[in-house]
Amino acid sequence: MQIADGIFYVGVNDHQLDLFEGQYIVPNGMAYNSYVIVDDKIAVMDSVDANFGDEWIAKIEEVLDGRTPDYLIVQHMEPDHSANITTFTDRYPDAVVVGSVGAFNMMQNYFGTKFEGRNLVVKEGDTLSLGSKELSFIAAPNVHWPEVIFTYVAADKVLFSADAFGKFGALDVDEDWDCEARRYYFGIVGKFGAPVQKVLAKVAKLDVQVICPLHGPILSEDLGHYIGQYQTWSSYGVETPGVVIAYSSVYGHTKEAVELLAQTLKDKGCPRVVVTDLARDDQAEAVEDAFRHGHLVLATTTYCGGVFPAMDQFIHHLIDHAFQKRTVAFVENGSWMPAATKGMRALMDKCANITYTEHNVTVKGSLNDASRAQIDALADELVAQF
Repeated sequence: MQIADGIFYVGVNDHQLDLFEGQYIVPNGMAYNSYVIVDDKIAVMDSVDANFGDEWIAKIEEVLDGRTPDYLIVQHMEPDHSANITTFTDRYPDAVVVGSVGAFNMMQNYFGTKFEGRNLVVKEGDTLSLGSKELSFIAAPNVHWPEVIFTYVAADKVLFSADAFGKFGALDVDEDWDCEARRYYFGIVGKFGAPVQKVLAKVAKLDVQVICPLHGPILSEDLGHYIGQYQTWSSYGVETPGVVIAYSSVYGHTKEAVELLAQTLKDKGCPRVVVTDLARDDQAEAVEDAFRHGHLVLATTTYCGGVFPAMDQFIHHLIDHAFQKRTVAFVENGSWMPAATKGMRALMDKCANITYTEHNVTVKGSLNDASRAQIDALADELVAQF
């Protein structure tokens, strides 16, 4: 696939994978993107997952038709993009490996070598001429690993963005970009909002018409939408007004309270209500929903004097991914000594800029008039904020 004059896609689709990074469900597979820039000299942009080395090399050779690469640009050292570096260097012994100092330190860890004598260390502002095309390197530390660089080709207005602007899903499957890019962002990049903001400020100074990420489709239309989404996500802004109710329930009474709250919110005019069962639904999607919306209700059962395990795990996911700038409410259940709100609040206090609602809900066993009144009061408070 030709992206621009002399720039070609040589990535692969992975439909063998069940869990990306050992935890994220990828029902539509995964794409590992690589690119070739052909000029007087030739640069290959990143490699692919270990299982696809032969397919990747075959695609490179088909594009080059007898020519050999001069450079391998390593923007990101995560193994799904770097595993075939030695496959490349063995195949093309005269090619130079290009990367940041951090990337070469990681190569020493992974491969036992920094490719001394055939390496080129680059940093922010450095350039590499291929002839008519000049590559400009942009430091992008902690987006989402510390060694990351972006590469910009001014002649074609193409930005190679490493893992930024990536998404779950193989390229031979048609699916919504926002949904799977959002889940990918908040699951993998989400903690690093400040570094993403810094690199977006650098990108804003460039004339970019095409974005080539290491996962997901090449972006060449409506770039304002994609960049705008990244601005919202990385600044922890609210993308969609609404309430997410994340719950776990043992015997169904907490679930009943959640269903009543959800219906009451809808009846009172809440713009959007999302309900997720943390014991059954994909927690990565629950994290995505929590970051997407501005209001979160945590509802669970008191368990061993604390918080039910599925809820405890979910809140720790939020903490680990720097959840912030949201309004949070609690619904607890406990037959004789409700304590879940206290436990959830102690965990949520580890998140920055959280506003707690005045009203919360306590269910003692099953719903009664008192807990139904609490649900109604909480719904009033939440809806008044829209």
